[in-house]
Amino acid sequence: MGKIVSVIPIKLKNERLPDKNIKLLGNKSLLFYIQEALLQVPEIDERYVYCSNDAVCPYLEKGISYLQRPAFLDENTANFTQIFEEFSKVVEADIYVYAHATAPFSQSGTIVECIEKVLNDSYDSAFTAVKIQDFLWKDGQAWNFDASNIPRSQDLDVVYRETSGVYVFRKEVFEQYRMRVGIRPYIKEVGYREAVDINTLADFELAEKLL
Repeated sequence: MGKIVSVIPIKLKNERLPDKNIKLLGNKSLLFYIQEALLQVPEIDERYVYCSNDAVCPYLEKGISYLQRPAFLDENTANFTQIFEEFSKVVEADIYVYAHATAPFSQSGTIVECIEKVLNDSYDSAFTAVKIQDFLWKDGQAWNFDASNIPRSQDLDVVYRETSGVYVFRKEVFEQYRMRVGIRPYIKEVGYREAVDINTLADFELAEKLL
Protein backbone atom coordinates (compact mmCIF):
# COMPACT_ATOMS: atom_id res chain seq x y z
CA MET A 1 0.00 0.00 0.00
CA GLY A 2 2.89 2.35 0.71
CA LYS A 3 3.26 5.07 3.29
CA ILE A 4 0.44 7.60 3.61
CA VAL A 5 1.05 10.93 5.33
CA SER A 6 -1.34 13.80 6.02
CA VAL A 7 -0.34 17.42 6.42
CA ILE A 8 -2.31 20.43 7.63
CA PRO A 9 -0.54 23.66 6.62
CA ILE A 10 -1.12 26.37 9.22
CA LYS A 11 -0.33 30.06 9.35
CA LEU A 12 -1.20 31.71 12.66
CA LYS A 13 -1.19 35.29 11.40
CA ASN A 14 -3.97 35.79 8.87
CA GLU A 15 -4.92 39.15 7.40
CA ARG A 16 -8.59 38.65 6.55
CA LEU A 17 -9.48 36.85 9.78
CA PRO A 18 -6.75 37.13 12.45
CA ASP A 19 -5.94 33.91 14.34
CA LYS A 20 -8.68 32.09 12.43
CA ASN A 21 -7.07 28.65 12.69
CA ILE A 22 -7.14 28.70 16.49
CA LYS A 23 -10.32 30.76 16.83
CA LEU A 24 -13.03 28.96 18.79
CA LEU A 25 -15.73 27.37 16.67
CA GLY A 26 -18.19 26.06 19.22
CA ASN A 27 -15.99 25.09 22.14
CA LYS A 28 -13.08 23.84 20.01
CA SER A 29 -10.46 25.58 17.91
CA LEU A 30 -11.06 25.65 14.18
CA LEU A 31 -7.95 23.49 13.82
CA PHE A 32 -9.54 20.76 15.94
CA TYR A 33 -12.11 19.67 13.37
CA ILE A 34 -9.83 18.64 10.50
CA GLN A 35 -7.53 16.93 12.99
CA GLU A 36 -10.48 14.92 14.27
CA ALA A 37 -11.41 13.86 10.75
CA LEU A 38 -7.85 12.78 9.91
CA LEU A 39 -7.47 10.84 13.16
CA GLN A 40 -10.48 8.75 12.16
CA VAL A 41 -8.77 7.59 8.95
CA PRO A 42 -6.81 4.41 9.77
CA GLU A 43 -5.10 4.35 6.38
CA ILE A 44 -2.97 7.35 7.36
CA ASP A 45 0.39 6.37 8.86
CA GLU A 46 1.60 9.79 10.03
CA ARG A 47 -0.22 13.09 10.60
CA TYR A 48 1.41 16.52 10.78
CA VAL A 49 0.56 20.14 11.41
CA TYR A 50 3.05 22.22 9.43
CA CYS A 51 3.49 25.63 11.04
CA SER A 52 6.33 28.09 11.61
CA ASN A 53 5.25 28.89 15.18
CA ASP A 54 5.22 26.31 17.98
CA ALA A 55 2.49 28.37 19.68
CA VAL A 56 0.17 26.09 17.72
CA CYS A 57 1.27 23.04 19.73
CA PRO A 58 -1.32 23.36 22.54
CA TYR A 59 -4.01 23.02 19.89
CA LEU A 60 -2.71 19.72 18.55
CA GLU A 61 -4.62 16.54 19.28
CA LYS A 62 -2.93 13.33 20.39
CA GLY A 63 -1.70 11.54 17.29
CA ILE A 64 -0.86 14.76 15.43
CA SER A 65 2.80 15.78 15.19
CA TYR A 66 4.14 19.32 14.97
CA LEU A 67 6.63 20.05 12.21
CA GLN A 68 8.16 23.51 12.07
CA ARG A 69 8.22 25.10 8.65
CA PRO A 70 10.40 27.98 7.39
CA ALA A 71 9.07 31.42 8.29
CA PHE A 72 9.15 32.59 4.67
CA LEU A 73 6.19 30.30 3.98
CA ASP A 74 4.05 32.65 6.08
CA GLU A 75 4.40 35.39 3.50
CA ASN A 76 1.27 36.27 1.53
CA THR A 77 3.01 35.31 -1.69
CA ALA A 78 3.65 31.72 -0.56
CA ASN A 79 1.62 29.11 -2.42
CA PHE A 80 0.96 25.38 -2.30
CA THR A 81 3.96 24.52 -4.46
CA GLN A 82 6.40 26.26 -2.15
CA ILE A 83 4.80 24.92 1.04
CA PHE A 84 4.60 21.34 -0.11
CA GLU A 85 8.06 21.35 -1.63
CA GLU A 86 9.54 22.24 1.76
CA PHE A 87 7.37 19.69 3.56
CA SER A 88 8.21 16.84 1.19
CA LYS A 89 11.92 17.50 1.67
CA VAL A 90 11.47 16.46 5.30
CA VAL A 91 8.66 13.90 5.23
CA GLU A 92 8.78 11.12 2.66
CA ALA A 93 5.60 9.29 1.64
CA ASP A 94 4.04 7.42 -1.26
CA ILE A 95 0.70 9.19 -0.92
CA TYR A 96 0.02 12.57 0.66
CA VAL A 97 -3.22 13.87 2.15
CA TYR A 98 -3.15 17.67 2.07
CA ALA A 99 -5.95 19.04 4.25
CA HIS A 100 -6.95 22.51 5.39
CA ALA A 101 -8.15 23.60 8.83
CA THR A 102 -10.40 26.12 7.10
CA ALA A 103 -12.66 23.24 6.01
CA PRO A 104 -14.02 22.20 9.43
CA PHE A 105 -16.81 20.01 8.07
CA SER A 106 -14.57 17.70 6.05
CA GLN A 107 -15.66 14.14 6.74
CA SER A 108 -13.40 11.18 7.50
CA GLY A 109 -15.45 9.06 5.09
CA THR A 110 -14.70 11.52 2.30
CA ILE A 111 -10.97 11.32 3.04
CA VAL A 112 -11.10 7.52 3.10
CA GLU A 113 -12.90 7.43 -0.24
CA CYS A 114 -10.33 9.74 -1.82
CA ILE A 115 -7.45 7.60 -0.49
CA GLU A 116 -9.08 4.38 -1.70
CA LYS A 117 -9.59 5.80 -5.18
CA VAL A 118 -5.92 6.71 -5.44
CA LEU A 119 -4.83 3.40 -3.93
CA ASN A 120 -7.07 0.95 -5.74
CA ASP A 121 -8.23 2.56 -8.96
CA SER A 122 -6.47 4.24 -11.86
CA TYR A 123 -6.56 7.72 -10.31
CA ASP A 124 -3.30 9.51 -9.51
CA SER A 125 -5.01 12.08 -7.27
CA ALA A 126 -8.34 13.05 -5.72
CA PHE A 127 -9.92 16.23 -4.45
CA THR A 128 -13.20 17.50 -3.04
CA ALA A 129 -15.42 19.71 -5.14
CA VAL A 130 -18.88 21.21 -5.48
CA LYS A 131 -20.98 20.39 -8.51
CA ILE A 132 -22.17 23.45 -10.43
CA GLN A 133 -24.96 23.05 -12.96
CA ASP A 134 -26.26 26.58 -13.36
CA PHE A 135 -26.58 29.28 -15.99
CA LEU A 136 -23.14 30.87 -16.01
CA TRP A 137 -21.98 34.14 -17.57
CA LYS A 138 -18.52 35.45 -18.38
CA ASP A 139 -17.55 38.87 -19.73
CA GLY A 140 -21.20 39.76 -20.27
CA GLN A 141 -21.85 36.66 -22.37
CA ALA A 142 -23.65 33.40 -21.65
CA TRP A 143 -20.82 30.96 -20.97
CA ASN A 144 -22.35 27.49 -20.90
CA PHE A 145 -25.66 27.87 -22.70
CA ASP A 146 -27.36 29.49 -25.66
CA ALA A 147 -29.25 32.51 -24.29
CA SER A 148 -31.52 32.52 -27.36
CA ASN A 149 -32.53 28.89 -26.81
CA ILE A 150 -32.40 28.35 -23.06
CA PRO A 151 -32.11 24.66 -22.12
CA ARG A 152 -33.39 22.94 -19.01
CA SER A 153 -31.00 23.46 -16.12
CA GLN A 154 -30.56 19.69 -15.73
CA ASP A 155 -29.25 19.55 -19.32
CA LEU A 156 -26.46 22.05 -18.72
CA ASP A 157 -22.87 20.83 -18.72
CA VAL A 158 -21.59 20.13 -15.22
CA VAL A 159 -18.52 21.96 -13.95
CA TYR A 160 -16.83 21.53 -10.58
CA ARG A 161 -15.41 24.04 -8.10
CA GLU A 162 -12.61 22.88 -5.81
CA THR A 163 -13.51 23.27 -2.16
CA SER A 164 -9.85 23.35 -1.02
CA GLY A 165 -10.85 20.93 1.75
CA VAL A 166 -8.86 17.77 1.01
CA TYR A 167 -6.39 16.73 -1.70
CA VAL A 168 -4.94 13.23 -1.99
CA PHE A 169 -2.12 12.63 -4.45
CA ARG A 170 0.73 10.29 -5.19
CA LYS A 171 4.28 11.48 -4.67
CA GLU A 172 4.88 11.22 -8.42
CA VAL A 173 2.17 13.79 -9.14
CA PHE A 174 4.12 16.52 -7.39
CA GLU A 175 7.47 15.30 -8.67
CA GLN A 176 6.32 15.26 -12.31
CA TYR A 177 3.81 18.11 -12.45
CA ARG A 178 4.49 20.13 -9.29
CA MET A 179 0.77 20.06 -8.59
CA ARG A 180 -1.62 18.56 -6.03
CA VAL A 181 -3.96 17.33 -8.78
CA GLY A 182 -2.61 15.01 -11.44
CA ILE A 183 -3.77 14.13 -14.94
CA ARG A 184 -6.16 11.40 -13.76
CA PRO A 185 -7.99 12.95 -10.79
CA TYR A 186 -10.97 11.56 -8.95
CA ILE A 187 -13.42 14.35 -8.17
CA LYS A 188 -15.27 13.71 -4.92
CA GLU A 189 -18.48 15.70 -4.93
CA VAL A 190 -19.42 17.09 -1.51
CA GLY A 191 -22.47 18.94 -0.28
CA TYR A 192 -22.89 22.54 0.81
CA ARG A 193 -21.94 21.99 4.46
CA GLU A 194 -18.81 19.99 3.79
CA ALA A 195 -17.72 22.52 1.19
CA VAL A 196 -17.58 25.44 3.65
CA ASP A 197 -14.17 27.13 3.53
CA ILE A 198 -13.42 29.78 6.14
CA ASN A 199 -11.50 32.85 5.04
CA THR A 200 -13.57 35.77 6.35
CA LEU A 201 -15.63 36.62 9.42
CA ALA A 202 -18.80 36.01 7.39
CA ASP A 203 -17.54 32.49 6.56
CA PHE A 204 -16.83 31.87 10.24
CA GLU A 205 -20.27 33.05 11.29
CA LEU A 206 -21.83 30.73 8.72
CA ALA A 207 -19.82 27.81 10.13
CA GLU A 208 -21.08 28.67 13.63
CA LYS A 209 -24.66 28.44 12.39
CA LEU A 210 -24.02 25.16 10.60
CA LEU A 211 -22.28 23.71 13.65
